[in-house]
Amino acid sequence: MEEPVRHILILGGTTEARQLAAALAEQPSVRVTSSLAGRVAEPRLPAGQVRVGGFGGPAGLAAWLREQQVHTLIDATHPFAQVISRNAAEAAAAVHVPLLTLRRPSWVPVEGDRWHQVDSLAAAAAVLPSLGTRALLTTGRLGLAEFAGVTGVHLVARSVDQPDPPLPPRLTVLLARGPFTPAGERAVFAEHRIDVLVTKDSGGAATAPKLAVARELGLPVVVVRRPAPPAHGVVVADVAQVLGELGLH
Repeated sequence: MEEPVRHILILGGTTEARQLAAALAEQPSVRVTSSLAGRVAEPRLPAGQVRVGGFGGPAGLAAWLREQQVHTLIDATHPFAQVISRNAAEAAAAVHVPLLTLRRPSWVPVEGDRWHQVDSLAAAAAVLPSLGTRALLTTGRLGLAEFAGVTGVHLVARSVDQPDPPLPPRLTVLLARGPFTPAGERAVFAEHRIDVLVTKDSGGAATAPKLAVARELGLPVVVVRRPAPPAHGVVVADVAQVLGELGLH
């Protein structure tokens, strides 16, 4: 007797989401669909079926889960995608679909780091002028408006796509997509005379080299703490743990 095919929906866009989609696409007992928010102009498409765009809030997502007979919902979005994660938790609970939240581990400071941890982008913007005059900002284009009122600091903002206004008065935009290398980050810090780094606690290896370079140079780093994941569902740290929860290898 053949094993029934399970439909798994991945809310993704992250490196881990693509890795997970690739692993699940190889499973004959799984049909995988990845949902991308559509905020990046040319996203890297994962294996399996792909849909782009929102669902219309938790009610819309719940309806989609029901109509598409989704067996398991996996939230593999960015650790700071709070709205999507909250919608996923509400929708999964409403239709009684198991929810797995895939969150890469947080970065942890080591000897030599000069971290200033804050709870929001607004708090990062407030503390920034006291730490340097040329800042590498790697918090994403959607949060750049929080720094629009910063004066006395030249901001070098790195983003996949061009940011929309409002923008800081002294701004250089670097269009780039990770993963990044230590050598590449050293070149960016040197070319733009960076003396302070601002980042979210995204975790993972793809964008971690900037932290190592800041440590080498003895520079301060403003780190925005990540929000806690929703209480509903099971939180896992990597693709292997997801496959284990699903009974797959």
